[in-house]
Amino acid sequence: MNIRIKKLRADAVVPAYQTEHSAGMDVCAAIDAPIILKPLERTIVPCGFSMAIPEGYEVQVRARSGLAAKSGVGLVNGVGTIDADYRGELGVILINYGDTDFTIQPNDRIAQIVVAQYERAEWQLVDELDETARGAGGFGSTGK
Repeated sequence: MNIRIKKLRADAVVPAYQTEHSAGMDVCAAIDAPIILKPLERTIVPCGFSMAIPEGYEVQVRARSGLAAKSGVGLVNGVGTIDADYRGELGVILINYGDTDFTIQPNDRIAQIVVAQYERAEWQLVDELDETARGAGGFGSTGK
């Protein structure tokens, strides 16, 4: 699959897989100076590029597990979705869940993106749904 990408800054880093079997490509901060994130502070970090994602696909923005484990830095919205019709700059909404300041340096790897195919659904209004063993059992209903 080919995805067209446009650099919005000359020094922007094109997303890249770090290993042969990586599902996600790392994205980097396209900033001129360090950003200091205080505990529980959040900010949108620009990545310096925009994309033309093919119809029927999305790009999911995910946290980097190393940043989360070592520094408590993650994404405010859990997983972000970049839709196929969006043409603006990719920005990553980071939050510092840790208890010390975290510094983002220019070109730091700050998140990862995964290309995913999706289908659009149409709702079919019905009077009854089929029965299942779980039924209406909700949160915690399958655990002990």
